[in-house]
Amino acid sequence: VQLQASGGGLVQAGGSLRLSCAASGRTFSRYVMGWFRQAPGKEREFVLATSRWGGGSTYYADSVKGRFTISGDNAKNTVYLQMNSLKPEDTAVYYCAADLSPYWSSKYYNAYEYDYWGQGTQVTVSS
Repeated sequence: VQLQASGGGLVQAGGSLRLSCAASGRTFSRYVMGWFRQAPGKEREFVLATSRWGGGSTYYADSVKGRFTISGDNAKNTVYLQMNSLKPEDTAVYYCAADLSPYWSSKYYNAYEYDYWGQGTQVTVSS
């Protein structure tokens, strides 16, 4: 599985961005998909994840709840991260990740549990 993240950029506080994560090599529709972010000098941080294509739910970090959502296009094998009401503290490199399990577990809050990663896309929110 190869993941390609894109869509990052510079946006003013309060604005929106949509990140994309295109998967190749295997259809991801039944697997756990997640988004993480890493700011300079900080550890990689969980943003949200879902196993919804297996009938599961979406799980959010408290810091993004109500502002970020995840969606997918199975025909394009692509996952989207819609980010609204962006804040300067959302500035980071954003990574998509996948694990070849159809079932959610609390372990997926941990970046080490994911087998596949995209290359990251920079999001910068100016105040």
